[in-house]
Amino acid sequence: MHADTLLIQALVYLTAGVVSVPIAKRLGLGSVLGYLIAGALVGPFVLDLVGEPGDVMAFAEFGVVILLFLIGLEVRPALLWEMRTSIFGLGMAQMLASAALMGAVVLLLGADWRVALAAGLILAMSSTAIVLQSLEEKGLRQGPIGQSAFGVLLFQDLAVIPLFAFLPLLAVGSGPVVAEASGHGASVLAGQPEWVRILATFGAVAGVVIGGRYLTRPMFRFIAAARLREIFTASALLLVVAVAALMELVGLSPALGAFLAGVVLAESEFRRELETDIEPFRGLLLGLFFISVGAGLNFGLVAAEPVLIVSLTLGLMVAKFVAMWAVGLAFRRSRRDAATIAVSLAQGGEFAFVLIGFVLTARVLSAEEAALATAVVALSMALTPVAFALYEKLVLNRTGNLAEPEALPFADGAPDAIVAGFGRFGQIATRLLTANDFKVTMLESSIEQIDLIRRFGWQVHYGDASRLDLLRAAGADKAKLLLIAIDDKDKAVDLAKAATEYFPNLTVIARAFDRRHAYELIRVGADEIERETFESALAFGKKALLRLGLSERRAAKAASLFRDHDKALLKRLAPVYGEEERYIMAVRDSRDTMEKLLAAEMRRLRKEEAEEADNDAAAARRLEAG
Repeated sequence: MHADTLLIQALVYLTAGVVSVPIAKRLGLGSVLGYLIAGALVGPFVLDLVGEPGDVMAFAEFGVVILLFLIGLEVRPALLWEMRTSIFGLGMAQMLASAALMGAVVLLLGADWRVALAAGLILAMSSTAIVLQSLEEKGLRQGPIGQSAFGVLLFQDLAVIPLFAFLPLLAVGSGPVVAEASGHGASVLAGQPEWVRILATFGAVAGVVIGGRYLTRPMFRFIAAARLREIFTASALLLVVAVAALMELVGLSPALGAFLAGVVLAESEFRRELETDIEPFRGLLLGLFFISVGAGLNFGLVAAEPVLIVSLTLGLMVAKFVAMWAVGLAFRRSRRDAATIAVSLAQGGEFAFVLIGFVLTARVLSAEEAALATAVVALSMALTPVAFALYEKLVLNRTGNLAEPEALPFADGAPDAIVAGFGRFGQIATRLLTANDFKVTMLESSIEQIDLIRRFGWQVHYGDASRLDLLRAAGADKAKLLLIAIDDKDKAVDLAKAATEYFPNLTVIARAFDRRHAYELIRVGADEIERETFESALAFGKKALLRLGLSERRAAKAASLFRDHDKALLKRLAPVYGEEERYIMAVRDSRDTMEKLLAAEMRRLRKEEAEEADNDAAAARRLEAG
């Protein structure tokens, strides 16, 4: 492609996005649908302003590569263990159920069982880019819905590796191998024996893992010592591009390689810096990817077989919805949450394009079947924002008899405290304040929660406490305290930051989900932090000590010492949080110190108790003798 042609295409794509996305957002359709509509309009099948989208798609897919790298950076062992049910339970069940259901449908349509199995596994994939973007815009990325959807998507990403090994075994043809059709260019292994291709594939994966583990950290340390931010950013991009190129050379998905590289670096001390440097490229390139998907919609094929294509697309979305909804209910998600997760995942995914090209090369699908599957996947991706918007309007935002946001005006006068978040945590703190005659203003963003708690007589106001205008209307400029007890980690940090910046009169007390969240809240200026499970866990441990034979005095002293030491440690280590190696060393040293102090104090208490027991026994003997 000539440079002037590339510039013209870039101009058209960017103009289409800048014009269509704000309009789509204003109409409540979301940015993803706006990008898809823009691509469809400027693509070769409508206005034909940019010709074939293949050249731009090759560049735009780098947005998915970056997205998968950033997701990989979040896949720490602790996260995998914490989300094990969502990933290896819910995720595996969704993939098997979706593959079985859609494979059965393809089989009923007369296809060979191997084609049906391959189609079921490929179409079970969902779009990581569309799902995460849509959930983020709807405010559902955090919390049970977002975590469940993320777990399913993560399992699908991990499943791509075995699928690359398994799908070629389903080959039904015996003709010559077609040109490499992965969508990422020809592999250098084209024409090589199958065992060579398999060895090269596993060798590339092993190279990414070993190189990421032992070579990248020294490299980033050397670059960080130069203190040149732009070079660090360039190095981060170099890493992603190099891994993507390596995967492409052996015929694998570049996005898969980037995901593996991210996983390897998830425990690196440079993880946060890498995320910060690469994040700005993600949004722009993902937007370009969505536009390219829209431009690639083959309206010619849809026009030739409209009933078939639309029926298959709707059938795909309904089948995936039913499978995910049933799996969600089986894993004890509420009907509403299971349906929301199912709607968000009811489409084909980016990896489906890659796998379709791969199985075409491996003679698992014919060219006609591959073209049909590609059209169905692309159309399902385009329809997902529409389906989600309709679901949101008809279900998520259906208020019925639920509380209206403006139903309660704020009372006159200055409140003593404002409580943001009236869930299980905020309720207890609020009851303690009101029982002592303090005036409290309560804010809650869940209409369903408000409808429930107002039945019990609570005067709770609807609204997002992170909005400065609402916080000011609630009396933040006059109140003494702000208690942050909302369930969204990121929003809690944003609220603490805004409150300390715009309302210096407020003392901010924030609920933290865990130690990492506590450090983030400390960093933005929260005055007091309370980890939600710390005190209950401490009481839990104290009960265990009592059951093991310790006296009430020794158990209470042990718990008190642990509390004081841990809270002091939390503040002392806040400056080094984020510097992984220094932080780990400091925690280890502190743990040793804590164990020594606790052991010394317990020995002192045992000695005192023994002396008191001896004194009591002597007094008793004197009393008997007298």
